[in-house]
Amino acid sequence: MTSRLTTRLAFAFAMLSVWAAGAQPNIVLIMADDLGYGDLGCYGSEDQHTPHLDALADAGIRLTDYHSNGTVCSPTRAALMTGRYPQRTGVEGVVTAANHREVGLPLEEVTLAEVLRDAGYVTALFGKWHLGYDPRFGPTRQGFDTFEGFVSGNIDYQNKIDQVGEEDWWVGEQRLLEPGYLTTVITDRAVDWIGEQSDRPFFLYLSHGAPHYPYQGPDDPGFRVPGEARVASPRQDIDAAYREMITALDDSVGRVVAALETHGLEENTLIIFCSDNGCTGRVGSSGPWRGHKGQVYEGGHRVPFIAAWPGTIDAGEVLDDLAMSMDLLPTFAALAGAALPEGVEIDGVNLVDHWADGLTQPRRVHWRSGLQGAMREGRWKLVVRGDKDYALFDLDEDPAEQHDVSMQHGEIATAMRVAHSDWLRESRAGVERVSP
Repeated sequence: MTSRLTTRLAFAFAMLSVWAAGAQPNIVLIMADDLGYGDLGCYGSEDQHTPHLDALADAGIRLTDYHSNGTVCSPTRAALMTGRYPQRTGVEGVVTAANHREVGLPLEEVTLAEVLRDAGYVTALFGKWHLGYDPRFGPTRQGFDTFEGFVSGNIDYQNKIDQVGEEDWWVGEQRLLEPGYLTTVITDRAVDWIGEQSDRPFFLYLSHGAPHYPYQGPDDPGFRVPGEARVASPRQDIDAAYREMITALDDSVGRVVAALETHGLEENTLIIFCSDNGCTGRVGSSGPWRGHKGQVYEGGHRVPFIAAWPGTIDAGEVLDDLAMSMDLLPTFAALAGAALPEGVEIDGVNLVDHWADGLTQPRRVHWRSGLQGAMREGRWKLVVRGDKDYALFDLDEDPAEQHDVSMQHGEIATAMRVAHSDWLRESRAGVERVSP
């Protein structure tokens, strides 16, 4: 038995033992926004100092083949919330701020928060939603008992104004002005909320804006004003600002971990840290992978993933098995002893069972971003551009996706093209598209 198999089986059986004992662990999910694979020290960055995230990785496991379901914000969040490909929900692209369109994740979708709340959990979201602007599509209508944050794609970190000039800070379904640096404010709320929990298991979703633009460090002033469309921060040294934003993000993780320890909750709490897609390419690092946010090459969707649970997950392990955003709903449901939605196609897998089964078959997974598509199956990666242009990569031999081998492996390329086309047709069947 290889050390890789030993590691994943140890993790899986530890999780299974918790579930079999009837315990309901607290779950803290921390998600960064536009954080690249190579932007953390524990993922190879030599420029960025991330001591708290590195310590979290040292205390738990780090995945090297974890992927966001989307290459941009909203699709990944739809997959995370539903355990389904975003194509099934209609959220295939960014839910745009333009005119604050009254669309969002359909209310008939059953969310992760609803699944856990029905199993007895208290649920809270602090930070970014981006699955609908109108309150009727907001987090409190989708299973969250508590919501404080913003609903658009990005806001001024100081003034809480989105890029079309709308004030965007909500407490529940009420829009309220909130001073303070975004990363600090949502961390303050999360830390306070942790301290208020007592007799029920909880699910905390801490959804950061960082390090998504506008590039503003904690000491930078606000610049957006109501009624005016402004996107970019006036700051010129955006590389330095980006590093400051990641430092603030790392500090936030340290504060959350410390809060759990202060209240004696760390040994009954699973902490997950991940990103919603890759870095933009303008700033940030995709590490060894090709591409960036908005692209279906690995750099667009292969992102950091850290899981820690003292006493349950062995410390300092690294796993190279493929996992996706949509896997978190069935995984969390299993750990909570919660029932999955009935009559709904769940595309994600329960990683506990999946790893316990020994991964005898390679997973087949798909992405779609605009006219781009991709499919992974074992070592093979198909990239599709439009209807006819495609390339096949052997990730075992060519992890940076530099050499198209579709001519050498025509049968594999053809079979994957057919499978990807069938998947897209089936996943879109009868679905009203919420975003382009």
